[in-house]
Amino acid sequence: MAMSSTAEEENHIRVDLPMSGDKLDGNTLSRLGEPYGSKELISIKAAPHNGGHGSGSKDTEWWVVLNLAFQSIGVVYGDIGTSPLYVFSSTFSNGIKHRDDVLGVLSLVFYTLTLLPLVKYVFIVLRATDNGEGGTFALYSLICRYARVSLIPSQQAKDYEVSNYKLELPSKRLKLASLLKSSLENSQFARLFLLLVTMLGTSMVIGDSILTPSISVLSAVDGIKEATSALSEGMISGIAVVILVFLFTIQRFGTSKVGYTFAPILCIWFILIGGIGFYNIVKHDVAVLKAINPMYIVHYFMRNKMDAWVSLGGVVLCTTGGEALFADVGHFSVRSIQISMCSMVYPALVLAYMGQAAYLLHNPDAVSDAFFKAIPGPMFWPMFIVSIAAAVIASQAMISGTFSIVQQSLSLGCFPRVKVVHTSADHKGQVYIPEVNYFLMLACVAVTFGFKTTEKIGNAYGIAVVFVMTLTSSLLILIMIMIWKTNLFFVILYAVTIGFVELLYLSAVLYKFTSGGYLPLTFSAFLMAVMYVWHNVYIKKYHYELGHKISLARLEEISKDRRMARIPGLAMFYSELVQGIPPIFEHYVSNVPALHSVIIFVSMKSLHINKVPAEERYLFRRVEPKDLFAFQCVVRYGYKDVLEEAFEETLVSRLKEFIQEETELQMELESANLKVAERGSGTDEETVESNDEIINAEPTDVEKLQQIMLQEIEQVDQAWEESGIVHLIGQSEVTANKKASIVKRILIDYAYNLLKKNLRETENVFDIPYDRMIKVGMTYEL
Repeated sequence: MAMSSTAEEENHIRVDLPMSGDKLDGNTLSRLGEPYGSKELISIKAAPHNGGHGSGSKDTEWWVVLNLAFQSIGVVYGDIGTSPLYVFSSTFSNGIKHRDDVLGVLSLVFYTLTLLPLVKYVFIVLRATDNGEGGTFALYSLICRYARVSLIPSQQAKDYEVSNYKLELPSKRLKLASLLKSSLENSQFARLFLLLVTMLGTSMVIGDSILTPSISVLSAVDGIKEATSALSEGMISGIAVVILVFLFTIQRFGTSKVGYTFAPILCIWFILIGGIGFYNIVKHDVAVLKAINPMYIVHYFMRNKMDAWVSLGGVVLCTTGGEALFADVGHFSVRSIQISMCSMVYPALVLAYMGQAAYLLHNPDAVSDAFFKAIPGPMFWPMFIVSIAAAVIASQAMISGTFSIVQQSLSLGCFPRVKVVHTSADHKGQVYIPEVNYFLMLACVAVTFGFKTTEKIGNAYGIAVVFVMTLTSSLLILIMIMIWKTNLFFVILYAVTIGFVELLYLSAVLYKFTSGGYLPLTFSAFLMAVMYVWHNVYIKKYHYELGHKISLARLEEISKDRRMARIPGLAMFYSELVQGIPPIFEHYVSNVPALHSVIIFVSMKSLHINKVPAEERYLFRRVEPKDLFAFQCVVRYGYKDVLEEAFEETLVSRLKEFIQEETELQMELESANLKVAERGSGTDEETVESNDEIINAEPTDVEKLQQIMLQEIEQVDQAWEESGIVHLIGQSEVTANKKASIVKRILIDYAYNLLKKNLRETENVFDIPYDRMIKVGMTYEL
């Protein structure tokens, strides 16, 4: 794999500290013999883990899988499960013109439902989970791990040694994979385009989660017209708004509690729609089973031509929730979703659509309210109540998925800082984001009041659904070629079948752009602009810090400066820079000529994986000169990891382990070289020459090293326990330099600073106590 010069340099200066009992090889010994410099990074080597991407990140005991499968019904399938409420009415918006058109549309629904949600998502896309996490950014993270396409230059050689970071790759068909990989890495345009595609997919999913609650709840409430005509459209939309506000209010209780509450209701829903569908097939016309013959699709298009193509915008609504199925997999597991989909959801949906089609064959005029009119009389009110509950749950699928993908994009620097609340101690993927929740609620209320009918919302809904599916397929094809190294025949087969079907549906839904289809694109454009502005300035800030990091010579000057007072205590300087000491430290010592007795430069870094094992999370280095008694610590997190509650205690404990391991290795090094000197062989003489001081070491030198180690550990303990920790936060303000273009000035001075002022600061994200926090202000001219 091609590596940048920085990564190559780090690869040569880093040393793995082995676990106790491991033997040192000659290469490690020779590298340890070199003096410590400000670029060295040493980490405690963790015990091996079985990593890799896929479904293995969840417990596989059967009872856990079944429990998660039950919960997933209440969270994942509400959206796709309530699509029978509006698919036929949206498809036949101008009425049924021919009896066989019903069979043609039913055949389209059957094969679309089978090909996209079942085959594509359940059996193909779910294989591309990132250690069990799904969503657009999970696909992007997989690609970033395999090819160096990330625009943030914070990659380190050590990152590739994290157990979860490694990919299990086949060894065949390397030529095409290598060619595609190098093309992506060497093209700045391709890397930027890949990021923008990922941002667009994420924005579309968020837009989808605005439209899903609106159309699902409004469709269910609309069924009351079958019982009474006294309610106007405004009154119906008002009832829908009340239900939506209630739904978003209960999100703070967490996915697990919501899932356990909703799962029994959705189970009843699927049993009822499947049972009523079977009843209608038997009662009205078993001939609907002929729709399995795809020739009915051909005859439908030959008979209706342009109208048949336009009607695809309604047919595709049977796939709504497919992307939520992928985005929500992190809340559960791949196997649990496959079980619930194949055992209950898919059979119930097929029966429901066939039952409605059987009813419409004999009642074509009832197509506008086919779902409720096809319900047997005594079952109407029970079904109406359950449909309201199911519509609320349908919204839950997209809301949960939105929380997941926002958390992923946030940790990768592609979304402004917001508060992420982890709502389950058992399943870390279950999160709640208050700011996003309130934004979705306000947007849903506005859409419901603004459109008032499901037909208009359906036009908008289709574009969001198909756009996300198409973008997911695009990223998946890259993964097939580069990572899975799939046989080219199967890649082409996927593209010409599933890819062609999705592009056909995309062309149909874009036809309805002026009839409401502009809405999701407007939402996506706004969200994508926010994400791009934040990420773009984030990269510029990182490059600025990288170009203005403090040199080793300047650190020596600071250490020898007699005017620099040393005060008791442990100071933590927070920065995102991982390749040196940030310029904020220079700004601090220039204005405050005092340093704490122990200094730790803490860099919080997100890797392109969902989780970093706790024992592999901390990387330490000693900052020269030693008199400064300063360390740099890179704390690595995955985009699903939670900041430890006892972060301070953990970091100090790991620092003491680092000091101890560093000293033990030095002692082992001296002992090994003394033995080499005693043997006196020719090869050994060269080693002896290169390590004069170590070879001449007396046995008492070991005792001196132990004494120094104990003194340093005692100094850390004293600084932490007696004087406490002070958190120094870099409060950097950014402004465009005087020579910047107008576009750059608008991007930085207005757009970015507006976002920053209205969102959370660093101390709020990391829950740093205010009484032990000092903000260091500095302005960056970008």
